[in-house]
This record gives sequence, structure tokens and C-alpha cells, in this order.
Amino acid sequence: MGTYLISVAIPVYNEAKQIYENINIIHKILTENNINHEFILVDDGSRDNTWEELKRLSVDLPNVLAIRLSRNFGKEAALCAALEAAHGDACVVMDSDLQHPPEIIPQMVRMWREEGYDVVEGVKSSRGKESITNKVGAHLFYSILKNLSGFNLDGASDFKLLDSKVVASWRIMPERNTFFRGMSAWLGYKRASIPFEVVERREGKSKWSTLKLFKLAITAITSFSSLPLHLVTLMGMLFLFCSIIMGIYTLYMKFRGLAVSGFTTVILLLLIIGSTLMISLGIIGTYIAKIFDEVKFRPRYIISEKATSKKNRT
Repeated sequence: MGTYLISVAIPVYNEAKQIYENINIIHKILTENNINHEFILVDDGSRDNTWEELKRLSVDLPNVLAIRLSRNFGKEAALCAALEAAHGDACVVMDSDLQHPPEIIPQMVRMWREEGYDVVEGVKSSRGKESITNKVGAHLFYSILKNLSGFNLDGASDFKLLDSKVVASWRIMPERNTFFRGMSAWLGYKRASIPFEVVERREGKSKWSTLKLFKLAITAITSFSSLPLHLVTLMGMLFLFCSIIMGIYTLYMKFRGLAVSGFTTVILLLLIIGSTLMISLGIIGTYIAKIFDEVKFRPRYIISEKATSKKNRT
């Protein structure tokens, strides 16, 4: 095998039925391509037998580090734990369900080794068998994020190879609320992309509910742009301008002695201004909540136990 080491970082949640077989498939592909590797498997507080399966992998395969978090902290936190435990020359981040095809990892490694790319990312050429709602929601989210932050993440995924210096740069980013795709894009470096098809899961279903996806979208937008706060100011200026116009009109009608039948107008204005104020307070409150989370400086995750292969680790 090559003298370099590839860390394969995989967050895992409730994947007991397929995780053992899936990791063995990835191990076989990497071994056949002479890629020296280690697995960093993070159990994100699974409620099934996932941890027992990860411990079995640490016994049966070489170079496996299994980490169990004390509870479910979310995929982003599990990714943090995996990246902070990786010590390879490069790190491949991927999902545990094989919807990120391991067959293209050798191509990623080649582009990193031979072409000098620091980041090689898998980009979805299609979103697979997603619902129309999720597809439309994803497109809308990435469009908003691009307009707010300038980063085009349309089709982006967490399936990436990162050089060790990129991982080191990522580790010094201290925020508690993380969005891995956006943070890795923000880092820059020499990048390349590989398209891939999202295949259907072998077992089970996606752990991402609509609510979880919405929370992730809010975290991403508030982490990478303060523009929503400026929109509040813009709305205030717009309503100030409208108020001036309405004030001039009202005074004009008063001085001419004309009756003002403005009941409907007043009610509509109250409803519009009241809704705008509530939305504005919601936007400001979201940012304050993010600041509150950051200043507490709680750890992103807590490790309850680890299992390491007794076979040689590189």
C-alpha cells in the first residue's frame, strides 16, 4: 500500500442493520486500490445496536477508531468529532449508508496525490429519489445562501477529501454551530469536484426530517451572512418613507377640509407593520440565540467511550 494514510471519517446514527457490511465494502475497495487507510466512526447517540456493530468492526478490521458520543448531538457535531480525531495525510468525509459511492474515493485520492488538489468534493449530479418538496426546498435554500454569502453550494454534499492542512485550518474555526459544507467552502484552497449519482439506500430511511433540514438551513444562513439583519433596517427605512408619504397625504386632505375615510387603510397598515415588526424581531432573536450559544462556549460534543482496533494502527 501507499506510504500515505487516508482517514475515512464517517458519522453514524441508527445504522445497526447495515453499518458492518458497508464499512467492509469501503475497506475492500480501498484495499484493492492499495490505499492505506483508517476509519474514524462516530456513533452519534444511536438508539439501536450501532455501537455494538462499531465495536465488532474495531475487532475484525485493522485501523478502526470507534467513538461513541454521550447523546445525539447531530450530524454536524459528529463530523467535528471525526475530523478532530483523524490524523491521516488526507481525510475523506462521507455518509455511512453508501449513498456517497466509495468507488470514487480512489479517483479523489489520485487527484489529491497526482494533481495537487487540496479539496476534492463530490457534487450531486442528481438528488436521487427525493420528494419534490425536498428538492424544491434544497434548490431554494442554496439559491438564498448563494445570494446572501456568495458561496454556490448547489449540488454540494459532505462527501469530500480534505488535505491534512485543510483539516488543520478547519479545526481552528471555533464556532459552536457548524455547517460543514459552508465552512469547508469558506476555507478556500485548491479545489476540484467529481459528479456522482445518489444511489438508493440499502436499508432504512434518511434520518433527516423536514424540521432538521429547516434548522440546518437556518444555521447555515445565519452563520454565513448578516444580510437578514440589514433587511430589517431596509424594511424600517421603507416604512419610514411610506409613513412620510401617508403623513403628507393626510395633512393635505385635512387642510382641504375633506373627510378621510381611511379606516381600511389604517387597518391594513397596522397589519403590515405589525407583521413586519414580528418578522424583524424573529430575525434579530435568531441571531441573538446564535450569539448566546457561542458565548456559552460549551463543547460541540461529549465522548462517552472509544473502541480501537487491536490490530496495528498506522
